[in-house]
This record gives sequence, structure tokens and C-alpha cells, in this order.
Amino acid sequence: MISRRDLLVAGAALAAGGGARAAPPTQDELLRFDALGQVTILHVADLHAQLVPMHLREPNANPGIGESRGVPPHVTGPALLARFGIAPGSAMAHALAHPEFDRLAALYGPMGGLDRIATIVKAVRAERPDALLLDGGDTLQGSWTALQSRGAEMVEALRLLNADATTGHWEFTYGAERVRDLVAAMPCPFLAGNVQDTEWSEDVFDHTRSFERGGVRVAVIGQAFPYTPVANPRWMIPDWSFGIHEDRLRERVAAARADGAAVVILLSHNGFDVDRKLAGRVDGIDVILTAHTHDALPAPVAVGRTLLVASGSHGKFVSRLDLQVEGGRVVGHRHALIPVFADAIAPDPEAAALVARLRAPHASDLARVVGRTGTTLWRRGTLNGTMDDLICAALMASQDAEIALSPAFRWGPALPGGRDITAEDVWSHTAITYPGMWRQSLSGAALKALLEDVADNLFHPDPYFRQGGDMVRAGGLGFVLDPHAPRGRRVSDLTLLRSGQPIEAARDYAVAGWASVAEGASGPPVWDAVFAHLARGPVAPVPQGQVRLREGAL
Repeated sequence: MISRRDLLVAGAALAAGGGARAAPPTQDELLRFDALGQVTILHVADLHAQLVPMHLREPNANPGIGESRGVPPHVTGPALLARFGIAPGSAMAHALAHPEFDRLAALYGPMGGLDRIATIVKAVRAERPDALLLDGGDTLQGSWTALQSRGAEMVEALRLLNADATTGHWEFTYGAERVRDLVAAMPCPFLAGNVQDTEWSEDVFDHTRSFERGGVRVAVIGQAFPYTPVANPRWMIPDWSFGIHEDRLRERVAAARADGAAVVILLSHNGFDVDRKLAGRVDGIDVILTAHTHDALPAPVAVGRTLLVASGSHGKFVSRLDLQVEGGRVVGHRHALIPVFADAIAPDPEAAALVARLRAPHASDLARVVGRTGTTLWRRGTLNGTMDDLICAALMASQDAEIALSPAFRWGPALPGGRDITAEDVWSHTAITYPGMWRQSLSGAALKALLEDVADNLFHPDPYFRQGGDMVRAGGLGFVLDPHAPRGRRVSDLTLLRSGQPIEAARDYAVAGWASVAEGASGPPVWDAVFAHLARGPVAPVPQGQVRLREGAL
């Protein structure tokens, strides 16, 4: 439940976010906040190595299952704006929802950027020197420059921000040895208490760190993405096991309380639905700073006495949460989701200099023009995105395939139409450590089983079995998805778009893809195919209607 107090505070923040004005808010408006209590927490999450301002289109659909249906964050677009009383067309409406994206992106400008985040962090700490900055993970991966440094540049970014703790997910795709090196170099603890050594069942990383803030002891417990070996290559981290581990978490919460913690925070990369269930089953957590599913909510969601705070992704937002503590417990809170409008916030000179230095060795490669788009390229959405449509088209052309499948990674900026596409734009959607393309023959039955398996990972009735992603992207293939149907019956009406004929269970189809999690998989990087496809001429993908949700699914 969202309290009346949260809505009032959110409304004030949204008014500062520009109301229905046709201009970004000012920096003073964005940072205006009525401080409360002794403890201030700042939260950023899922930065995905985005160092410079960018555009990011929020999803048009995010269906919830069971108790999650129709409640935040499973409301999008106009329904989301109405839920929180946000004026359509306002600056905050553009930040939080997809309607009129192209027009509003031109009006309000890009968002994020390390130098703007640094300005916000320093401004809050000037007022509240004890403010904790907690990073929700997926920070070291997602850009070409981060890939070239194997995450090292983002360790420098964490150092500049003076972060107090972080956790992880995509960080693990650099491999176990590299992760150990990066963690050793970090200026703050990497908290991941749900990662154990498989031989000894011992913690690989620290799980808890205590801080004294405003005369209050605050315990921060970290939780990495529990399904990393399923969603990403297991062979990169062969000796580590992951999971939710409720019992261990209960023990650590109890130990933190016994050690005198008046505030217990879970710095989580579980995903929102997992954290919502967790909050109802593990007592004693005051705040869950949730990440992984890239949700951005203008007010916390309360589960009992636990507040869930969702801060979006790509540096679009910084969350501020003030806590009032009396008698050893939290008795009040105040929250603001601060939208990082790059045209409104002055860049911090120190951070700007770091970004310039990190990008300088790659400047010519990043700026190389590889194509042009006539329509907006975007990624977020339950079923599809025009950037993934482009990638699928490139895969089918490169691999001479009838069907293409592209992993539904949520990271990657939106590219407004009518502009050149640079190599950096392509890499910002594909720069992973296992980018190789593949081609194989799959029967119609195998295709159906694959899609059903992904759908079950996303829409399982039990949140603990949801990996929190989007549906695998498909090129050359149409289907209907019913997220509320039983396992094995969620995907129907499979159609081969080339012929317009139904997919036949017994027939084999040429299928292309990329980012196989199998060890030894090899092939040219997918960005080569995208570059070649773009070289043919301007592209103008539009959202395809052949892949759609069953009517009434939302």
C-alpha cells in the first residue's frame, strides 16, 4: 500500500518536476526537499555504465501476475500517471512513462549522466553530510568503454561518487577472477550475501556493513541477482552458487538488530516482485532498495513495515529517502524520486573531467556514424522494442535465417528518430562479453517449448520463480502471449511471417540468435551484423503487431 503521506510528498516532488510546463524544471526545484529525521539514503541502480546523458523510453506494458496484477510497478503509461496524479505531458510524465515519447524527448532533453548524478549527490551531502549513497548493482557493464576496461572505469565512477556500498548481477559476466579483482579495487564494500562457494558453502563476498549515521546505527545487507547462473553463462562463475536464501537473510537481519542496528536496509538486486514477496516473509527489514527490473516509482511501496524503493535505471533518477528514528525504530519517512534532467542540472566539473578522460581513448570509435534511423529505436517493453526488431532483422540477413531470437536485455538508451546512429549507439545495446551469433535448425515444437520456458520464467505464479525480465524478442515470427495462462499454454498462434502460415510442430526452421549462454559457443559479434545491416540505408522500424498480448492481459 502507498500511504497518503507518500502521495502528498510525491505530489510535491512532481510539481517541482515541472507540472504541465513546457520546459525542464530547474536544479533548485529538483533538489528541493523538506529534510526529516536523522538518516538520509541516496539510491541509484542499474546504471549499466551509462556515463553520459541519454534518452530512455519506459515500457508501454508490464503485466503483473496474481497479486501483482494492476499494482505498481505493473501499471504503465496513462494508468501510471493517473495512479500518481502526474500531469500528462509534464516533465515527470516524460521521465516515468512512454506516451508522446518523441515529442517530449525533444522538449525536455536527455537524462542522466555521471556528472549530473554527482551534482545531486554532492548537493544532498552538503546539506546532510552523513547521507548514505547505495548503488543497486548492474553498474559495471552496459557500454563499449566499460567492456574495453572490463568494468574498471565504473569502479572509478563509484570512487568519484564516494559510494558506500554496491551489489551485482551483470558484473559476474566478466568472470569470477575478474570480479574478484574489481571487488578488491572498489572504494566500497560489494555486498552479496547470497553468493556461496559451491565446495565449502561459504560466503564469497561480504554480506553486511554497518554505518553510524546521524547518531543512528544503520545495517546494510546486500543481495545479488539470485538467478545469475540461469540468466547468464554458468561457466563464467562455475564455483559459485546463488539464490534467495530467506533463512540466511533472517539470520543476518536478526544479527544486525542484536548488534544495535536501528535501521536495516536490504540493498537488493532481486527484482521488484521477488522483493515484494520477501518483504512479507522476512521480518525486521525497514527498507528494501530494489533493482534489476528497472522500475521507477515516485513513492515507496509499503509491505507491512517495510518500504520498497524503486529508482529506475541508466542514471535517470536518484532516490532520496529520509528516515526518522525514535526508540530504536523507524517512525517516519520522506521520499523523493529525483529525475536527472541533464539540461536542468549543472554538471559537476570533477565528474565531467573523469568522464572525458575515460572516453577519450575511444572517442573516434564511439562517434563513428554507422547508419541513420527515421523512427525511434527503443528496447523496454514486455514483448518487443524497435531496437530489438532492428537486431533481429540484422540477424536474419546475416545468418540467412527465417526466424531470429534476441535476448530481452533491458539496458540500452533510446535513439530518437531522424538522427544518425553511431557505433556507440549499437554497442550500448550489445556490448557484452559473450556477443557471438549462432544459427541452428529448430523444429516448430522446439520453438514453442523455448518460448513457453521463457514465459514461465517471467510469469510464474510464484514470484520466487520469476527472473524479472522481458519476453525474448522474435524476428520473422508472430505469436500471442497470455501471461495469466497455465504453464505450457501461454504462447499461441505461432506464425511464420515470411509465409503467413502457422508454425508446424514437426517442421524444422532456420533460426538465428546471439548471446548463447553455452560454454564454447562462438561466432562473430552481433554488432558486426547490425553495422552491416545499417550500411544498407536508413532504417525505420515500427512496433510490430504480430507479437502481442492476449486481450485483457493487463
